[in-house]
Amino acid sequence: MTNQDLARVLAWRNHEDVRRYMYTQHEIGLEEHTRWFERASQDASRHLLVFESDAVSLGFINIHQIAPGGVADWGFYAAPDAPKGTGRHLGQAALRYAFAQAGLHKLCGQALDYNENSIRFHQKLGFQQEGILREQHFNGQRYHDVVCFGLLASEWQANL
Repeated sequence: MTNQDLARVLAWRNHEDVRRYMYTQHEIGLEEHTRWFERASQDASRHLLVFESDAVSLGFINIHQIAPGGVADWGFYAAPDAPKGTGRHLGQAALRYAFAQAGLHKLCGQALDYNENSIRFHQKLGFQQEGILREQHFNGQRYHDVVCFGLLASEWQANL
């Protein structure tokens, strides 16, 4: 991700179909987004990626190493108008990057309990459900469980 991607990624993030599955659901302004990018892009433990297909930007991936030994969290979203199947390609590219290029040992993901697409997505990519954080997230109206996933590099390699 570069400065040239800021407006596009912000528009995707603020789109209702993306925003409703985020921990922070307010509409993000350009100034807030720019401050986040300036901090995150200087953090060596973060990998901010724009997924492209045929030179067209179709999604965003954030991989954040959270522990020594190559353990990282990830977050992602496809552009709201991306063609069907983009998510699968985005996921496969992100896993290839995480394990083959960044050399991570484990990638962890989370999904709010009502985000059934993300839960199925993690499972299809080979992630194992590692737990449920009960009533972990309050969205201003009610509490939601958070479903936690993990994928080891060795599991990813075995599924190739």
